[in-house]
Amino acid sequence: MTKYEIMYIVRPDLEESAIKKVNEDFVQILKNNGANVTESKELGQKQLAYEIKKYNTGYYFLINLEAENDKAIKEFDRLALINEDIIRHLIINLEK
Repeated sequence: MTKYEIMYIVRPDLEESAIKKVNEDFVQILKNNGANVTESKELGQKQLAYEIKKYNTGYYFLINLEAENDKAIKEFDRLALINEDIIRHLIINLEK
């Protein structure tokens, strides 16, 4: 199994329940595509180093997971690029 770490930033102008729902939805997407989510953390609202899509702050989330193949990672990446609530995301393969 390959280990991955995903960090993403949710836009700050959403309600708290909507922010949590974004995280729950994306964790479920990973699980539905065969990934084993070992940890999911909300890191809270933080100041961005530079403005992204006209936002100066954002809610940070960190997900650690293991996957047999990259199907779950590719699906997460595809949907994160489409979703307007996620302003930035980064996927890291921890075994390279």
